[in-house]
Amino acid sequence: MVTSNKNSMAEKFMYNGKDHGHQKINIKHIESMKGDRLYKRALNEAKANNNQSAFELLNKSAEYKNSKAYYALGTWYLHGTYVKKDVAKAIDYLLKSAEGKYPDALYDLGVCYENGVGVEKDLDKAFESYLQASIRGEKQSFYEVGRCYYYGIGVGEDKVLSDYWLERAEELGITE
Repeated sequence: MVTSNKNSMAEKFMYNGKDHGHQKINIKHIESMKGDRLYKRALNEAKANNNQSAFELLNKSAEYKNSKAYYALGTWYLHGTYVKKDVAKAIDYLLKSAEGKYPDALYDLGVCYENGVGVEKDLDKAFESYLQASIRGEKQSFYEVGRCYYYGIGVGEDKVLSDYWLERAEELGITE
């Protein structure tokens, strides 16, 4: 039986989120779930070629700081897919996605930093982005880290580490 004691932990959690920070954590989790649901709806709309609806849902998902939505919007703007190409917006979205440690965004930022696309060319940041992406499982990044070690791109040249990373990439089916 539930009591009506206003000092119970359950009531503090439900009615006064300031106690112990429970509501703040709960709201953050709920917002994250909303962002994920909106992102999944956007994917379904995109698969059905309802690109305007997908775009609107991605923007709503991004309002909840969804890294996948940020990434999708970033790539759309980067390549001019369904929207007018805008490299500055693309980089902004990719950076937001990378803040959430989204592997694909980290990889794409590595490419942008290496080639100076939308950002000042910075080989150190390129290497770091590839490395962070590979740590989070982005397959192509394993090859890129190995290539960077081989040629000394953003990191000291090291053939042993290069071989290690290139072998891992090959195990993942990535050969270039």
